[in-house]
Amino acid sequence: MINSLLIFSLPLIFGVLFFVSESTEQRMIFHLPKSIELVGVTFPRENGLDGQGIKIGIIDTGIDYDHPDLHGYGSSGKVLGGYDYVNTSEKSRDTNGHGTEVAGIAAADGNFTGMAPKSKLFSYKVSSTGESVSSDYIVKAIQHAIDDKVNIINISLGVNRTNDELDDSVDEAVKNGIIVVVAAGNNGPDESTIGSPGKDINAITAGASYNNITSSVVATFEVGKKQFEVLPMLGTKPLSELIKGKVVYGGYGRAKDLENLDVKDVIVLEERGSNIKGERVYFAEKEKNAADKGAKGLIIFNNQSGIFFGELFVPNSTSNYTPRIPVISMSKDDGLKLKAMLENSTVANLDIFYHPDFVAPFSSHGPVSPFYIKPDLVAPGVFVNSTTLGGAYNLTSGTSMAAPHVAGAAALLLQKYPNLDPASIASLLTTTTDPVTDAYNSILPIEAAGSGRLNVTRAYDANLIILPHSLVYNLSFENTSQTRLLHLRTIDGTMSQLKVSFTSSEATLNFDYLVSNDTIDARISDDAKKPGTYDGFITIEDSKTVYRIPVVVHLTKGNLLTTEKDGTLLFSIDYPGKWSYAKITLTKAETHDVRITSVTPEKTGSLPVYEKGEYWVLAQISTGNGTDNAYQTTRVSEITQKTIDLDSFGLPSKQIAIISVILALVVITGFVYRCI
Repeated sequence: MINSLLIFSLPLIFGVLFFVSESTEQRMIFHLPKSIELVGVTFPRENGLDGQGIKIGIIDTGIDYDHPDLHGYGSSGKVLGGYDYVNTSEKSRDTNGHGTEVAGIAAADGNFTGMAPKSKLFSYKVSSTGESVSSDYIVKAIQHAIDDKVNIINISLGVNRTNDELDDSVDEAVKNGIIVVVAAGNNGPDESTIGSPGKDINAITAGASYNNITSSVVATFEVGKKQFEVLPMLGTKPLSELIKGKVVYGGYGRAKDLENLDVKDVIVLEERGSNIKGERVYFAEKEKNAADKGAKGLIIFNNQSGIFFGELFVPNSTSNYTPRIPVISMSKDDGLKLKAMLENSTVANLDIFYHPDFVAPFSSHGPVSPFYIKPDLVAPGVFVNSTTLGGAYNLTSGTSMAAPHVAGAAALLLQKYPNLDPASIASLLTTTTDPVTDAYNSILPIEAAGSGRLNVTRAYDANLIILPHSLVYNLSFENTSQTRLLHLRTIDGTMSQLKVSFTSSEATLNFDYLVSNDTIDARISDDAKKPGTYDGFITIEDSKTVYRIPVVVHLTKGNLLTTEKDGTLLFSIDYPGKWSYAKITLTKAETHDVRITSVTPEKTGSLPVYEKGEYWVLAQISTGNGTDNAYQTTRVSEITQKTIDLDSFGLPSKQIAIISVILALVVITGFVYRCI
């Protein structure tokens, strides 16, 4: 099948963002160690970890193995083998550059030193351009990597939807003891933008955070106590001091819009685009016009829903343009609210400052499921320098660049602990992350940052393996509490005294726990009856390390009741209001197999189950005001003999009866036809 394949990197448009006066070569050498140092590789490396003995499979556009930092192809080189599925060749040479950049971050060993410089690579080329590819290539590449007995697979590409075949292939690799790291994608900041294979529960899915360089800036914009979500545009420098000024509306920011306005020493609010069909007003033009009139700052709000990440440059321009005032973007809703506030004399504070632990605006967000959390964590993916074609180096951005940081970190941990399975390595990587905050120092949503930003030093120091490494609680108005089990295992066999706590921005969530020798019963309750989805973190501290387990709590109006009887699951709904119908979707957690039934106020639903294990149940309840969801996770211990189950096709009994009659008529007609 041909799918639109996305290579999760972004080109660097221009160099004005780098506020250093280095030569190109010096600047490139300067930046890669920044991302490596930021994630804490220095200490493990000083203690002998370099990836020696670990094999990483790169499924991408190939690798330029003639690059001096990637040391050739074959048994004596760094790239031991692989396959080119595009050109059906044993040697998968990169002609695009993307795969070489990914490989360099993971394992370069030369002028650049990647995360795990002594690890070996396998290169599986599934695309030449990154624009489209057969998903079969990726599936075949994963199987090839399994056959090659690699330890880790890095996949910095994917599709913007669910692809069960890709996800099943990832699961197969993990079952074979292979750690699979996948880029989350570059479709943020909208919700639910992670596709396959990044949405697979068994993959370690990496979003992108900023890098430890001066261009990693964020912005705050406040009017009184109101804090707006804003993004500095590409090309905006950090401020030496906060800007305070009156806000004035400047239309679309054209010269004629500002002609009769006094905007000297004020912050101008403008709308994106133009009110004239076909007219293009670039952000740089808006900035220049406002700066020419003496403005101190510029806000551009979107002309469609959501916030956006703008760039201050003019395509195909020969002028030597440099931004003079700070420019930030905000959503359409916030822009209209701010515009309405201008009827009164509105004074605002604008600040732009360095903040490396921030999720990149392009990084794809979860949720992907109400039953597990994605992304798992974030790592540097903005202005990362790495190896590229022809022995050169290149600055690039994208979650593609975040993933190999994580893959390289996994290589270091696997070198230290060669007997740990993929789930244990994932636990060490994700529970030892650093918090990631917004510009106002609030913890970013889990759907954006997962557990936090990769910290290899803390993962190196960790002694506690916590499974699962994240928790989801599904509460309802009727079922106001739930207990989830965390399994604990120490690497050295010695369990120290543990301190356990819980933090959440939602004050109504209550937390209680019970620690035994190797488990924690973690109970969360909420009696407030305020439907919504809430984030929190369970923090566990031993004698050396602080571990953070991300928690998502769903609180729904409806209560989904699931009971097991003689190998059959029975479903019913409690709902505090009028409802007419509920679609029940049952998913086998391990295999992703989906079956469907329905429930009404007068009729319960049922589905026989044929495999033991964990199942996820989603109820989509049709009410007078739309659809409300309810969720439950259940574990099946009794199964039934497998038969044809028409109800699992999700068809009401009336439709099944009609289909049965039609099939019977077809059979009878065929019999009569053969007899005349």
